[in-house]
Amino acid sequence: MKVAIVGAGVGGLGAAVRFANQGHDVTVFEANSHAGGKINNLQLGEFRWDMGPSVFTGPEYIKQLYELCGEDFSTFEYFELENSFNYFFPDGHRFTLPKNKEKLLDTFEKELGENRSLVQKYLEKSGKNYKSIAPVFIESSLHRLNHVLTKKLFKALARLPKYKLSKTMNEENKLKFRNPKTTQIFNRYSTYNGSSPFKAPAMLNMIQHLEMNVGVFLPKKGMVQIPRSIQKLAEGQGATFKFNEKVEEILYEKKKIIGLRTSKDTYDFDIVVSNMDVAFTYKNLLPYLKTAPKKSLNQEKSTSAIVFYWGIKGSFPELGVHNMFFSDDYESEFDHLFKTKTISEDPSIYVHITSKKKQEDAPEGKENWFVMINSPINVGQDWEKLVPQVKNIMLKKLSKHLDRDISALIEEEFVMDPVFIEKTYSGAQGSIYGNASNNKYAAFYRHPNFSKDLKGLYFVGVTVHPGGGIPLALNSAKIAMECFKEDFKV
Repeated sequence: MKVAIVGAGVGGLGAAVRFANQGHDVTVFEANSHAGGKINNLQLGEFRWDMGPSVFTGPEYIKQLYELCGEDFSTFEYFELENSFNYFFPDGHRFTLPKNKEKLLDTFEKELGENRSLVQKYLEKSGKNYKSIAPVFIESSLHRLNHVLTKKLFKALARLPKYKLSKTMNEENKLKFRNPKTTQIFNRYSTYNGSSPFKAPAMLNMIQHLEMNVGVFLPKKGMVQIPRSIQKLAEGQGATFKFNEKVEEILYEKKKIIGLRTSKDTYDFDIVVSNMDVAFTYKNLLPYLKTAPKKSLNQEKSTSAIVFYWGIKGSFPELGVHNMFFSDDYESEFDHLFKTKTISEDPSIYVHITSKKKQEDAPEGKENWFVMINSPINVGQDWEKLVPQVKNIMLKKLSKHLDRDISALIEEEFVMDPVFIEKTYSGAQGSIYGNASNNKYAAFYRHPNFSKDLKGLYFVGVTVHPGGGIPLALNSAKIAMECFKEDFKV
């Protein structure tokens, strides 16, 4: 069959590999000049940055694609970080969470006064929850009974009391831990899918499993190595890529996909897989479809972000690859600017410095900083006014923590805000992950990986099931492929 993939984000790339591997004629259309979606490469002067995700977890999902193609996964070079994050608090308290489990427990005990055994049990529970839930909620469709009604479901249901469905992430963490700082550390994982720890169900505390129990990794050639490697796999399987060609409409007749129209031509296709934000897919590519799933599309959107990419003159040994700066008791310096508590209600500043030892990222004696502030989505705010104000607050905060005037050290700067995200990556209102997960039923409200109205239309990426992040985006492609096989009996 002739298959069109709309968008070369990680989900679209995974779908390209899977469909091409099955012998289908696959063409990937990408409006931008690169594969990877939000995972991009930024070069300013002597500095290089990875744009988009900065944390790499779940390498086994990339390994699946290599094995599917009969390729050697050892050629995908990556390494595990010895430390996950450095944490900085307003009272001057700072420490590092190491990868080694015993040292990790030592840190929670000595730095935060937590009961070692309790933390260990908490981490073990999150691991067991993830392993029970993943096969049902992450690796299968929630919208088809034959996917859900399996032995794996009953295994997951057997742990139902452990998920704490009646509590929020914050409520469970606040009850578990003595120190409010520990609660902040575990609450911040809600930002990994753009949600609020005060609203998201406690079940999502399992998100930290991949980071704290398994580990944090970095590809040796930067995060852009991920999409470039998957693109190479797809091309090796026969997929064709058309960059700088924006899809403008998905075409159908009698509730069946027949092709698509781009900025350059009209094409015939049997199957279309959309990696574009699902809300934008319906609004922009299917404008005449009267059966768009309004309940799913009208859910609360995930957060957006303001990101500063700075080339810094100077060296900061106190900073590692990943650093998190917190505010007091969730009272953010940015609340009065955004006039909202929907910044995930976790007003942390996230400073990411890529590997300082890599000459291609920053020259000797200099560093490349990725500084991310969670922000509301774009609902008409004056971002030209807000961004400089956010920058000023954040510079004061970092200068105080690091005891240096950071503003005087900035040699290069690039800014990404919700308007940029909306325009460049077609994220509805600048939302990074589509729908937020701010209620216990959020997983079921996510759009399925297939269309219930148009035969031959499928959906992948972070805005549909199972959700945000590289591992989940890759799983969305696997699920879409399984649904296709069932629909067309191939």
